[in-house]
Amino acid sequence: MQRISVSVLAYFADDPTRVYQLAQWLPVLEILDQREPVALVLRQEESAAILRERTHLPIVVAPTFPELTDLYASLEDAAVVLYCNNSQLNFQSLLDHRKLHVHINHGESDKQSMASNNAKAYDRVLVAGEAAVQRYLGTLLEFDAAKLVRIGRPQLDLHPAAVLPETPGRRTVLYAPTWEGDADYNNYTSVDTLGPVVVSAALALPDVRVVYKPHPKVVTSQTPAVQHAHRVILDLLGDAAARDPEAGHRALLSGDILAVMPSCDAIVTDVSSVGLDWLYLCTDKPMFVADRHRDADRLRAEVPVSRCADVLDVVDDCDVEHLALLLAARLEHDEHHLARVAMRHHYFDDLQVGDSTARFLETVGELVDLRHRLVGGRPVDAANTA
Repeated sequence: MQRISVSVLAYFADDPTRVYQLAQWLPVLEILDQREPVALVLRQEESAAILRERTHLPIVVAPTFPELTDLYASLEDAAVVLYCNNSQLNFQSLLDHRKLHVHINHGESDKQSMASNNAKAYDRVLVAGEAAVQRYLGTLLEFDAAKLVRIGRPQLDLHPAAVLPETPGRRTVLYAPTWEGDADYNNYTSVDTLGPVVVSAALALPDVRVVYKPHPKVVTSQTPAVQHAHRVILDLLGDAAARDPEAGHRALLSGDILAVMPSCDAIVTDVSSVGLDWLYLCTDKPMFVADRHRDADRLRAEVPVSRCADVLDVVDDCDVEHLALLLAARLEHDEHHLARVAMRHHYFDDLQVGDSTARFLETVGELVDLRHRLVGGRPVDAANTA
């Protein structure tokens, strides 16, 4: 087993299709590494191979539970373990009682999966702001509010290089849907209900560039309806680009969506972290949220951001002509702008660019110090380390 000396471990147990969850944290973890040495602990070599291409942070792979146990026993100075999801294999890591375990998630959204009973297993749960606090306390029974630490969203402090070229004289409409989730209750995708309508409506507007940036798992979806709609969208964009190459229509099936947003003038998205990232970064630009469940009361109650956006229902109530007119109207006059300014505060407090990263670094540093105080003077009991 590789020997390393670190203060913080970022643990990830899942396969390559979910690597995006940890990948979005890599730049932030690299900043943290300058203060508190960081290593990544993975359980699958295939995932580790992808991440080695994206970061200089040390990566250790422990496929089996005994190997994980041995690794943790060797890392006496590792004080904090960070978790970006709720993989079932997280519980093997959580067995280590000589480290503090901190859930950092991989985005801020109003999906039901964002407030899970799994959160009760961690020593701390880092959240973006007041909306997340209300989500946990309003959803979970007997949840300890003292676990919650409001830090904002550090990824939104980053400035990734723009990936879209300039298109003078054209405005850009971004369609960024989420995937269908791993259970019906967590399915918020609009790809199979509205996707082709959204893209067709945007393409119908003059002097507009249309960009399709789906969730990574839309691209690999095994759901027939999602696969079909995804192909239809790609065909629509391909045909439009062939007719008008100068327009710049395109599908971006990989890469960082935060590098796409600054070049866009409006977004159509689903209940996901993408909409809230837009709310933070592009507060002054129009936003549309799709509601596949056709339940306006539920959406308004559970997804506060929907109150400062235009809500799109499924195909029966939202045809191409209607949506094209609505898109055109919002590009000319964004009547929800002031409501989004207030809603940004609800999700992200009063944080400005740079504040989230500072809070994250401070919080992790304090937890490293706390752990060392808690175990100070105690001999390491290798037999009970994990």
